[in-house]
Amino acid sequence: MIISRTPLRMSFVGGGSDLPVFYRKYGGAVISTTIDKYIYVNINKKFDKGVRLAYSKTEEVDRVEDIEHPLFKATFNLMKVEGGVEITTIADIPSRGTGLGSSSSFTVGLINAVSAYLGRHASAEDLAVKSCQIEIDICGAPIGKQDQYAAACGGFNTFEFHSDDRVSVTPIIMPRALLQSLESQIVLFYTGMVRSASHILMEQSDQVGSDAAKQDALRRMVDLTYQMRDMLQAGEIQSFGEILDENWHLKKSLASGVSTSDIDAWYSLGKAAGADGGKILGAGAGGFLMFCAPPERHPAIEAALHFLRRVPFRFEPQGSKIVFYGPTTAAD
Repeated sequence: MIISRTPLRMSFVGGGSDLPVFYRKYGGAVISTTIDKYIYVNINKKFDKGVRLAYSKTEEVDRVEDIEHPLFKATFNLMKVEGGVEITTIADIPSRGTGLGSSSSFTVGLINAVSAYLGRHASAEDLAVKSCQIEIDICGAPIGKQDQYAAACGGFNTFEFHSDDRVSVTPIIMPRALLQSLESQIVLFYTGMVRSASHILMEQSDQVGSDAAKQDALRRMVDLTYQMRDMLQAGEIQSFGEILDENWHLKKSLASGVSTSDIDAWYSLGKAAGADGGKILGAGAGGFLMFCAPPERHPAIEAALHFLRRVPFRFEPQGSKIVFYGPTTAAD
């Protein structure tokens, strides 16, 4: 038995600039952190040569070619797993459509677990690159690269997306006390709405490719990313919420489905109750709603949004890791 544990991520600014239609022309940048909500992938050698997969449904097939789940199938083919395995997955929160990068965390964790099963070490760079290859190149997901690198590397980072498809990962260096202070200011709510990000990201990619106003909005979001990075590394967090607020209003202009009337109303309630800023995490239209405010304002924000579920969290400094390595593997 082998178990990988891979964190989910919370993205603050720059989301959307990691799409190739934008970064290949202008370069992109995102700031995010991983959090203490995880996806676990358990892999074990199966008695026979078939494949059993248990996720939101259960598949039991004789051949890899018969697997329905595209990410499992693509991973097995890329890593040359022919069968004789059983894999189960567990998620700390709803694992689809919540804006925390769950699809990429799952893929990164799956690659990590399969690598260990095959007796191979996978670096964070290996995990991120293979995950992008599987999700974007093989499965054709209309997504960017920030989620894969966040899940693989872990921590509080600036990610830069270069025109030649390279990705630079730079940890944001700040005193531990300041990081804990920032963490204490963020309050997270689950909206109860899950959605597929694909249609939002497809619309965003189509429009950003030809709409100068949307290109300008994304360039401003990249500027805000560097502004936030410099501010944090200078030991300042006072303007964190204000940057989130500007970024959110810019993000809403990128595609029609990013926000809804409900989300706009909830955001207004949070601001009126004392939040400095916030955003819907991920592509938009549902999932988790995040605000930044001094801790003494959190009770008022929570009261104003009493119909939403508040979810406690902590920042997670580590990326995907093997948390259990048993002796019965393909490498034996």
